[in-house]
Amino acid sequence: MITGHGKHRRTGLTALALLPLAALAACGGGSGGSDTSAEEGSGKGTISVWAHQGQASEATALQNAVKSFNSSQSAVKAELKLIPEKDYTKTITATDASELPDVLEFDGPTMANFVYNSKLAPVDGHVSAKTLGNATDAIKAQGEIDGKHYGLGMFDAGLGMYANKKLLDAAGVKYPTSVDDAWTAEEFGKALKALKGKDSDGKVLDISEQYGLASEWGTFGFSPIVWSAGGGLLKDGKAEGALDSPKTVSAMKTFQSWKTYVDPNTDGNAFAQGKVALSWVGHWNYPAYSKALGDDLVVLPLPDFGNGPKTGQGSWAWGIGADSKNGKAAGTFLDYLLNDTNVGAMTKANGAVPATKTALAKSELYKKGGPLQLFADQLAKPCGDSDITSSCVAVTRPVTAGYPTVTAKFSTALNSIYGGADPGEALRKAARAIDRDFTDNAGYEIP
Repeated sequence: MITGHGKHRRTGLTALALLPLAALAACGGGSGGSDTSAEEGSGKGTISVWAHQGQASEATALQNAVKSFNSSQSAVKAELKLIPEKDYTKTITATDASELPDVLEFDGPTMANFVYNSKLAPVDGHVSAKTLGNATDAIKAQGEIDGKHYGLGMFDAGLGMYANKKLLDAAGVKYPTSVDDAWTAEEFGKALKALKGKDSDGKVLDISEQYGLASEWGTFGFSPIVWSAGGGLLKDGKAEGALDSPKTVSAMKTFQSWKTYVDPNTDGNAFAQGKVALSWVGHWNYPAYSKALGDDLVVLPLPDFGNGPKTGQGSWAWGIGADSKNGKAAGTFLDYLLNDTNVGAMTKANGAVPATKTALAKSELYKKGGPLQLFADQLAKPCGDSDITSSCVAVTRPVTAGYPTVTAKFSTALNSIYGGADPGEALRKAARAIDRDFTDNAGYEIP
């Protein structure tokens, strides 16, 4: 058994697989958007803090951080409220902005929708320049709209290909050692064929199908194929011409052709038990995989479809409620929460990539020479969500209030393609549906 496997997964996937994102899209309005600023206040007194209740180790790390903040000074007292993860996003969605706390956690791709609905204020001017400067470029890309920062994270996420060195060697498969020498899609196909020749059932690849492709895992896990092919989920606010481009269609045909090699992995243990040689998943499976394979575990980048290898990124982040009357105190708390001690404790608890430069440099897993350095290397080359060139690697999911529609339509298309549907037809249908929704909502422009 991989203990706590599902919980690790939810952290990595930023929990979106389990949250009603579609409900977000329906509650548009954009009544204040980016003009909403929290009041500075006195910088003293009690502030309210909301967070999602994820795995027990994460909750403990957060509770400890709040306790130590409260005992470290007497000017500000933080009162923490934990809300079950499955209810968290819908709770923020259903709560009037005036009833939201001073400080709140939110799932990265939901941010633009909360800004659109005047629920988040920029953190600029409330957190210190030191805190902002210490945030990694990738996490800043997730939290930025029109030059303003609405969210900063304690940790980030990354995707890669875990491989069983013993099985690769037995099949005579040479494998990449860094982002710079990633397999091309064609080379990856040849590797799968070679591995199949040495495998009793011919199933040599795990793509975490048990998470469900028609979910946020479908978008987070496989939109890197679209970006690596030179396409996009959106381009200039439109899906048509990007999501259904000939390059994207061709890449999705290739992905579809790999299904014959995939183990359905219904119990999530195929790779750890040595049934498959390759596992397409995120950083969160490292603890279980490392325990199972030891020195035979290697971490590789995803295949390159022509525009360089790509990974998704982004995770839970922290922001300030738009109606807070004590932005200064909220900023003081966030400065403390994002220090090395707290970020180190949280990322030790959940195995995620530290989202501050100083904590990342100290991380045993992610520092130079660490077993997961590849994930840090990928995040050190951020693309943001729109300028996706061959020289960057970590792509932010579209920062738009319409993201719930984008992810729902793309993951549904991906799932149907995987099930045998014509890739061109499925992607054109998704692109049309996304563009219709954006037109109906005036492009989800934040005023």
